Amino acid sequence: MTRLHAPQRPVVTPDGRYLTVETSGASDGAVVVLLHGTPGSRSGPRPRAIALHHLGVQLVCYDRPGYGDSDRHEGRRVADTAADVAAIADDLGVDRFAVVGRSGGGPHALACAALLPDRITRAAVLVGLAPAGAPDLDWYAGMSETNIEAFAQADEDLAELTRTLTVRAEEARRDPMTLLEFLRPHLPEEDIRVVDDATLRRLLTDMYAEALRHGPEGWIDDVLAIRRGWGFDLGAIRAPVRLWHGAQDRFSPVEHSYWVASRIPRAEVEVQVGAAHFGAVEILPRILAWLAGPELADSPRL
Repeated sequence: MTRLHAPQRPVVTPDGRYLTVETSGASDGAVVVLLHGTPGSRSGPRPRAIALHHLGVQLVCYDRPGYGDSDRHEGRRVADTAADVAAIADDLGVDRFAVVGRSGGGPHALACAALLPDRITRAAVLVGLAPAGAPDLDWYAGMSETNIEAFAQADEDLAELTRTLTVRAEEARRDPMTLLEFLRPHLPEEDIRVVDDATLRRLLTDMYAEALRHGPEGWIDDVLAIRRGWGFDLGAIRAPVRLWHGAQDRFSPVEHSYWVASRIPRAEVEVQVGAAHFGAVEILPRILAWLAGPELADSPRL
């Protein structure tokens, strides 16, 4: 059953928090929930409504806790996302759906696949991360200094992490372009090509402005959640999973996707040479087409 209505709506979680949800695309299409990155918001880059109609996708985006207009969930774990997404699906009258997570949203999409096995048809992760402490993985290898700094502060100095991200959020609220300017020296050529597109640059700055306009809390909580225990078993995922990664990614190195895929029974990895972190924006339409594919053909074996 699917009864999606208003493009934007508040959804109340079982513990009384508000989440701001947006829907777009084909009202009778396959439902896909998009989990934005870190930092990010429901307004992040996505195909236009007409493109979603052609893909046969009803896309559901929401501000994850602490971002945009969604209430903070202090102390949240990655696993807690599953209950939020289930509440959104219940409110929209959706029984089964697919999920896709981009960057910091990747682990959260996997949480849904692991903890909502009867509801998730397929899952995709674009430029995602592996759990902290993953055996046989040098977690920081190939990662940019900016990400290493934030994640290390999450482990060692919460006060410093809070100060660092508060300053960046305040600067981004005054001028969202400052966040892209801060990242630019750390971007490989493959990412510079993407973010130099004027339309995408506007979408990214709009997303950052919306994500951080009430403060850095969602960003702080994301960094902490990613570095702490995720609260679920990757091996429990039974839905088909596709992981996409740009080979030149410096924010979440490609080895993370290889490691995650090795722990999921029905996972496949696509690594694209000549692409990096922001290539996830360009690949999204093709991933959505896969997520909206025939459910029965890929249903878990009994």
